[in-house]
Amino acid sequence: MKPLSERIAHLRQLLREADGVLIGAGAGLSTAAGIRYDGEDFRREFRPWIERYGITDLYSSSFYPFDTEEEYWACWARHIWFCRYRPDALPLYTALKELVERKDYFVLTTNVDAQFVKSGFEADRVFACQGDYGLFQTQSGKSKTLYPNEAMVRRMMVATVDCHIPTELIPHDPVTGERLVPNLRVDDHFVEDAHWHRMARRYEDFVERHRDGRLVLLELGVGFNTPGIIRYPFEQMAAQYPHTALVRFNQQPMTVIPGVKDLTAFGDCNDVMKVLPIQKK
Repeated sequence: MKPLSERIAHLRQLLREADGVLIGAGAGLSTAAGIRYDGEDFRREFRPWIERYGITDLYSSSFYPFDTEEEYWACWARHIWFCRYRPDALPLYTALKELVERKDYFVLTTNVDAQFVKSGFEADRVFACQGDYGLFQTQSGKSKTLYPNEAMVRRMMVATVDCHIPTELIPHDPVTGERLVPNLRVDDHFVEDAHWHRMARRYEDFVERHRDGRLVLLELGVGFNTPGIIRYPFEQMAAQYPHTALVRFNQQPMTVIPGVKDLTAFGDCNDVMKVLPIQKK
């Protein structure tokens, strides 16, 4: 591990010379940016659920076996609002945007909080492959129609009493009457609509376009929950493509990756902030 100043200088040089920048972002990036699934904000906003159900964090609340739909949606509406609608564009994301905006860039992310688009990244350059808190789908996934949910979520929150919503606010497909659920990849019923497939092709096209050029892979906060989406493909590209550099921001210890010719590691996603000043000139 070289001194931080040397790593920052190397990344600045990589970005200056890059033909393309591919960002791969996982949950650690949003955590570093300030969206925490526990802590003071969580305890303040979810106090009734903590006291009634013993919920300790937002992640575990996703799997809580509520007895009724009214209870399920009272918690999930607040969950979606907390992560998707409550935060504005966060400084770490806007700094990342400034870092790459003068380059041909693309974003592949497993995050479902829409922070990239909120922070000014072009929507047609962001592939949120695991879904979006801001969308509902049918439970069976048979319908490929997705429904923006902000108005529904806010109505449920306003009407929540004693950790329940009114029965009439439980969301259903307006065409089929089927139960709606968040558009998150939790099982084989996840809906990949026409937009999802269009963005998947854009991602593939971007990689193909830059495979022989100077491509910088910025991997931020990617763990081992779904390593086959970002971590392993990025390592393979860095090993196989002739002029590709991998820059990994992660608190987890760095292991030696066979074949990778240019690897730089940072232990904190917030180190992005330290790279920005010279890039802006």
